[in-house]
Amino acid sequence: METNKPRFWFPAKKYGWGWGPPNCWQGWAAMVIWLALLIAGAFFLMPNVALFIAYTIFMAALLSLVCYLKGEPPRWHWGKD
Repeated sequence: METNKPRFWFPAKKYGWGWGPPNCWQGWAAMVIWLALLIAGAFFLMPNVALFIAYTIFMAALLSLVCYLKGEPPRWHWGKD
């Protein structure tokens, strides 16, 4: 039974703006890869704290972009929907 409803990797949060935890394997895979890259960056870049902070900001922006592209459209939620 196939539906035409788009399948999002990241559902919208129930309260506030943004996305909640992934709801499919693709979203979980993206999160695991992102976390592995962040940990690898910490391991290799930590002696230079400024470089690690810049890398962390870049990684946060990259995760936000993935959530924006593959998640439900962002909007404010107030618990009703």
